[in-house]
Amino acid sequence: MIIETKRLILRELNVGDARDFYDLNEDKEVLKYTGDVGFQDVEEAKTFLSGYSDYKKNGYGRWAVVLKESGRFLGWCGLKLNEEGLVDLGYRFFRNEWGKGYATESAIASLNYGFENLDLDDVIARSDRNNVASIKVIEKLGMEFWKNDECKGISNAVYYRIDKQSYIEKVIR
Repeated sequence: MIIETKRLILRELNVGDARDFYDLNEDKEVLKYTGDVGFQDVEEAKTFLSGYSDYKKNGYGRWAVVLKESGRFLGWCGLKLNEEGLVDLGYRFFRNEWGKGYATESAIASLNYGFENLDLDDVIARSDRNNVASIKVIEKLGMEFWKNDECKGISNAVYYRIDKQSYIEKVIR
């Protein structure tokens, strides 16, 4: 376990998550704004998870988000050192879990961890401009619009960011 919140546990992803990871990425609505494609099968998801090296390389990564009371896999959330060398906050949840506050709760926990435990200076988040629900979560975190840019094949991506001091002032207080 990396982080515990009121309702959630965030932990490292592992090969035991392959079926859930595959199922999550099979939903076209879940992937609609991501630029990603689903896995061909559970074995491909297992291969991806077994080769996921962000924890060893960077000391953090995307974490499995599970419901504390049942251990049920809800999706993932966490920090990632992205292709631009920026620490990026991301999340993805099963569609039947949308609207329950899990993205916001796990994202706040991830930012807290990043600023308090990893001593990060700032964190960004990126979204397709049309992904209104994701942008609402990003803005609830106190992140401010930074720029429009391309992001992993998404030509109309919006970038948000927040620094440690602003986060403390806006969210922690």
